[in-house]
Parts: sequence; C-alpha cells; structure tokens
Amino acid sequence: MAAFQYKGRTTRGDLVNGRLEADTAEAVADQLFTIGVTPIDIAPAPPAATEVSFSSFKKLLSRERPKLDDLILFSRQMYSLTKGGVPLVRALQGLAASTHNLMLRETIQQVVESLASGRELANTLARHPKVFSPLYVNIVRVGENSGNLQEAFQRLAQYLSFDKDTRRRIRTAFRYPVVVITFVAVAIAILTTFVIPKFATLFGHFDIPLPWPTRVILAVSEFASRDWPFVLGALAIGFAALRLWLKTDNGRYRWDRWMLKMPIVGDIVLRSALARFARGFAMAYRAGVPLISTLTLTGHALGNAWLRERVLEMRTGVERGESLSHTAAAAGLFPPLVLQMLMVGEETGTVDDMLDEVGDFYESEIEYKLQTLSAAIEPVLIVVLGIMVLILALGVFLPMWDISRLAQH
Repeated sequence: MAAFQYKGRTTRGDLVNGRLEADTAEAVADQLFTIGVTPIDIAPAPPAATEVSFSSFKKLLSRERPKLDDLILFSRQMYSLTKGGVPLVRALQGLAASTHNLMLRETIQQVVESLASGRELANTLARHPKVFSPLYVNIVRVGENSGNLQEAFQRLAQYLSFDKDTRRRIRTAFRYPVVVITFVAVAIAILTTFVIPKFATLFGHFDIPLPWPTRVILAVSEFASRDWPFVLGALAIGFAALRLWLKTDNGRYRWDRWMLKMPIVGDIVLRSALARFARGFAMAYRAGVPLISTLTLTGHALGNAWLRERVLEMRTGVERGESLSHTAAAAGLFPPLVLQMLMVGEETGTVDDMLDEVGDFYESEIEYKLQTLSAAIEPVLIVVLGIMVLILALGVFLPMWDISRLAQH
C-alpha cells in the first residue's frame, strides 16, 4: 500500500486533512466518502525523512506516557462529544488538536487514520497498549457493539476519577513521613561528612579513651568522608539491580507480596487494590463484559502480581462452574461482610451494584486508615529520631566532658 495525504470537507463544511494508506487515490476517496468526508485533494505523501533533526530528537525526548488526568479528560470529552452527536472522526480530530500530551495526541491522530481506513474504534485503541489498558479497550468495545459508546466513556471517566482520588489521598498521607525521613537523612549525611571530622581532629590532640558511641560515629564519619564515591556507586548499582529484579516475574511477585505484609502500609495498599478491583469489576460487568473476561481484565488492572494471581484463581474457579462468591471465599482476599454482599448480589442478579457497595466500603476504610496513618507513624519516627539524636549527643559530648575534666586538672 502507498501513503496518501488528503484534504476534504465534512457534511457540516468543516475542512479536514490527514494521511491514509491505500492502493490507489480512488481507494482513499472511497474511504473518505464512507466516513462522510468529501475529498478536495488527494496526493501521494512524501517519503519519511531518514535524517533525524534536532527538533525531532527533542520531540522524542519530550514524549511521556499520558497521565491519569489526561485519560480522564479524554474520556469526559469523548462522552460529551458522542452524547452530542458529533461524528467520531471529527470528535477525535478536535481532541487531537487540543491535547497537550504529545504521546496521546499522536495516538489520537493514528486512531483517526485507522478509523478512516474502516477499522473499529476498540480495535484501533488496542493497538496502543501503552496509552489504553485492556480494561479501557474492552469497555469501549462493549459500548461500541451495543451502541452505547457515550455511556462507556462516562463509566471510564468515573472509574478513572475514583482511581485518581484514591491515589491522591494515599500520596498525601505518605508525604509527611517521607519528607521527615528525607530531611533527617540529609542532616545525618551533612553531620557525618563535614561536622564530625572537625571533632575527630579535636579529640586526636588529647590522649583520652573514647566511649563507644564516639568510636562508632567517628568510624561512620571516616568511612563516609573517605569512601563516599564507593557508597554512591554501591547505592546506584543496588538500585539498578533492584529495578532489573522487579522486571522479572518472580521479583515482581515477591515484592508485591512483601508490600502487602508491611506494617501499617500493607493494609492500605491491600484495601486500595481491592477497591480498584471492585470498581473495575462493577464497571466491566455492568457494561456487559463476560464474567471470565471481567475477572481477567480487572486482575491485570490491579497493579499487584500477588493479587492478580489470586483473582486469576477466582477466574479458574468460575470456569469450573463454581459461583463467584465461592471462588472469592477460596481466594482469601475478602472479609465475611464482602462475601455476604457478593452472595446476595448473585442471588438477586445485582452483582455490579453490590460490588459498587464493596468499593464504597473499602474507600471508607482507606479514608479511616489514612486519617490514622500519621498518628501511627509519628511515635515510630519520634523513637527513631530520639535514638539517633541520643547517639550523636553522647558521641560528641562525652569526650568533651572528659576533655574539660583534664583541663581542670
């Protein structure tokens, strides 16, 4: 196939242009007429340049994956445009022109070209997994096949908004302890690298036995001031090794399982993931996605390998003919109250509504846990900081007292 550039006008008289692949210019014209565009000019597209200019290199560096806010805005705009009866191609062209994220804008432009070639929207979105998740694509596919595309985008916008709000609250709750720990680490690094060596020089002029806190502090200070390049190198190598290990299936599985077992933090991570599961399951099930596919999609959308395996075990149980509530009980993820709600939902045919209630339940639990997080972490931080300050104070002042006694004699 050859590439062609075209210009045309829609049924409302709007000027549009783009790029299509076809065997001949007549085939391009047929595709344009199919989507309601009257061609004005069709010409062979120039070949792509082989040399990469500085601007294109800079453009490549500026590419970043769309954030959650970008996808929420895109879903809400698509809901408004499709609900208002705006043609799909025209709606996407308008969004491409107004989208600030480079990767998302290029993706939308490629989606427009694929739609002009006669492909379906969901299949086109599936060709861009870095932007649109499988769950997103399948909800769009169900809405496209049922004629309720605007409802699909509305549900996606609501689901992504819930997810964003939960993540925002978790980041806000962890901001305080992270800032405190960071400042303490910086202060200790400055003390051990620049301040303590000055005291070491002073203590060296006096022939007095140094207490163990002082010896420990001086040893750490000497090591940090002398071998800090090796320390930074070891930290960098360790960090790189950790990233490589986390890219393996076994590493990710063990790390995610360990995260769930962390004191204080693990319970919040677990409840956040289960709230995402409940919201995603309810949205997909209500949209008409088959139960097996719903479990598969929501399991992969959790972002936790250990929880994903438990959800896929639920899928295996459902494939064997077991009920959803029974497989959920066997997975060991949900408390009895949630299992009872699932059982009632199966009996009454309102599984999606019950899972929405489960999502509300977990979100209220997360809210309570986050409110008490600072109260739970503050005593730990105070104890740790107190021990560190005590060691530093004893290490510095005990020899000073010995020196002052020697001066008096």
